[in-house]
Amino acid sequence: MTTISHKGTSEPINFLWFIPTSGDGTYLGSSELNRAPEIGYLTQIAQAVDRLGYSGVLLPTGVACEESFVTAAALAAKTEKLQFLVAIRPGTASPAYYARLATTLDRISNGRLLLNIVVGGSPAELAGDGIHLEHDERYAHAEEFFTVFEELLEKGTASFDGKYIKATNARLGFPSVQNPRPPLYFGGSSDAGIDFSVGRVDKYLTWGEPPAQVAEKITKVRKAAGERGREVSFGIRLHFIVRETDDEAWEAAERLIRHLDDDTIREAQERFVHESDSVGQKRMAALHGGRRDKLEVSPNLWAGVGLVRAGAGTALVGSPKTVAARLREYQEIGIDTVIGSGYPHLEEAYRVAELLFPELGITREQQRLGFNTEFGRKQVFAGGSHGGNLKVVSGS
Repeated sequence: MTTISHKGTSEPINFLWFIPTSGDGTYLGSSELNRAPEIGYLTQIAQAVDRLGYSGVLLPTGVACEESFVTAAALAAKTEKLQFLVAIRPGTASPAYYARLATTLDRISNGRLLLNIVVGGSPAELAGDGIHLEHDERYAHAEEFFTVFEELLEKGTASFDGKYIKATNARLGFPSVQNPRPPLYFGGSSDAGIDFSVGRVDKYLTWGEPPAQVAEKITKVRKAAGERGREVSFGIRLHFIVRETDDEAWEAAERLIRHLDDDTIREAQERFVHESDSVGQKRMAALHGGRRDKLEVSPNLWAGVGLVRAGAGTALVGSPKTVAARLREYQEIGIDTVIGSGYPHLEEAYRVAELLFPELGITREQQRLGFNTEFGRKQVFAGGSHGGNLKVVSGS
């Protein structure tokens, strides 16, 4: 995997990109120069990042997004090495059904599936999906859900009689390619979310908060995982505005929000407060408080995206050298994976790869050689169902 040296350390970094399944555009909070999330455009992005050396892509979930598993299946058929970090929301379907979705996608993509657990932060949207649980209770439900889900992928059968999930002799006909299952990612800042994550997931994700806040969160997660006898790795979700010079990058950041008016910002911030019970969303909003004059919340960390976008709301802004230096600061505190994005996503994928990757020492071949090695070995299916002929090979 790609190696970056900084302050005497030599650690790998993995760089993924984002598939904008709710639409894309040149400006935030404006209908000008918008692009619909039609499959031809999403395929363009996926094929570009596959060629450019990104190791994978994140596909989100939600009412405003195209369905993540279906979209990933379509894009997997059009790409070669790209991994797909697909959102899975417990409760929108049974764990047995999601197990079949996951193993099928892992098989047809030849082991390129990653799973991003998204419990959800909008009670109104969740109610529309039939999920009527309070914030912390959703994690108790998720714990039961993934107990059944993981047992199915690891053993092929599962029975469970819980408060939220009941499964009697559930069966899975075909195993996943990856052994014992595709890696699990998760992002959540609440105590309940962290407690859930450290007992189960492989990689804990954070949104792009200032390094000191991220370090505090990583320390908390590591301690909680250690108490369970587990280790987790860490990733960060960030937008990027990289140009040849710092001045050009800051000019591009200002252009991105040039059509935003105060009413649009106020309405978006009020919506985030009233419609979300996400602790992470509250932490994002607190960085800027909806004010245009307080958007650089840490050196080169710009919160302008979060004025109107829910979820990940910060971008690293600057020249390749500047942004690389900021990424190394995150790397120093334990981040080994970056999930990036930029507006529009096709053009910005090229800019980040062409300007930033060389500064980080990332090459296309290095990223591809790092494919799926982080979580150990892969399982290649050779016929039958669970208990059939399986052979284990090292990740390639």
